[in-house]
Amino acid sequence: MKDLLSVSNLSGEDISSLILDAVDMKAEGWLSLLDRKILAIIFEKPSLRTRVSFEVAMRQLGGHTIYLSSGEVGLGEREPVSDVARVLSRYVNAIAARTFSHQTLQILANYSSVPVINALSDLEHPCQALADLLTIYEKKGELSGLTLAFVGDGNNVAHSLLLAASLTGMNFRIASPDGYTVQDRILQLAQGYAVDSGAEIFCTDEPSLAVNGADVVYTDVWASMGQEAEAEERRQIFTGYQVNSELLPLAKEDAILMHPLPAHYGEEVAEGILDSPQSVVFDQAENRMHLQKALLARMLGGLEIPLAGYR
Repeated sequence: MKDLLSVSNLSGEDISSLILDAVDMKAEGWLSLLDRKILAIIFEKPSLRTRVSFEVAMRQLGGHTIYLSSGEVGLGEREPVSDVARVLSRYVNAIAARTFSHQTLQILANYSSVPVINALSDLEHPCQALADLLTIYEKKGELSGLTLAFVGDGNNVAHSLLLAASLTGMNFRIASPDGYTVQDRILQLAQGYAVDSGAEIFCTDEPSLAVNGADVVYTDVWASMGQEAEAEERRQIFTGYQVNSELLPLAKEDAILMHPLPAHYGEEVAEGILDSPQSVVFDQAENRMHLQKALLARMLGGLEIPLAGYR
């Protein structure tokens, strides 16, 4: 695997191995696996968790980062994406890119001779989903056979979670309004993985059907970055898709509540619910760093799984 543009670049075994490595690295703390390695971080969109988690992850592995904002690079505007990829390949050991268009990532990867990591695109958010599975594994001790219920827009996070769940044998249910479901080709790809893993996939427009008896309840914003012009329309359409004190109790008593943040309180989540004992949102945020450490170590350090000397 040269690049991680999609969760589908991984197998179920890859995901399990990354999770176990992340658990080990979380216990170990600082390591020197990536001494003299440099990660370029290119962001067309602003970020808190993604930027800081990548920068700290690389530093804790003994490497370095260079942050490049949209204004500094101007992907596809100031300079062709293909040229940016070929130039950066001469300077750095890997590129993490957060882009509006997934096609931009594909061009970067096609022309780059170093690994390219999807730090978020309009199609997927693989690092978020992998960190989410790490969090679920920590809380539940397993993945296979659990049921994750996603309530809301069939967006990039939902796509990556659907693929990750189907690869690892987790049941995935999603409740979305008509016209806002996951893309058909992502669903079909996941259904193919589910045949092998035993996962069950269920799509509905009724949140209570998705959440009933679930082990994990997950939601995300109704309007993502780049969809600001649709925000008011989406608020009207997604009324009834809020995770609140009426919906959450339909899940199992020990169910956990997840959200990738930032949250829009009073919209997809009721005020105060992310402070409830069931919420693990800040564990999720922390685990972005630990999972990305495992990913970077594998992609840049030639690391074999399991970690020799650390397990």
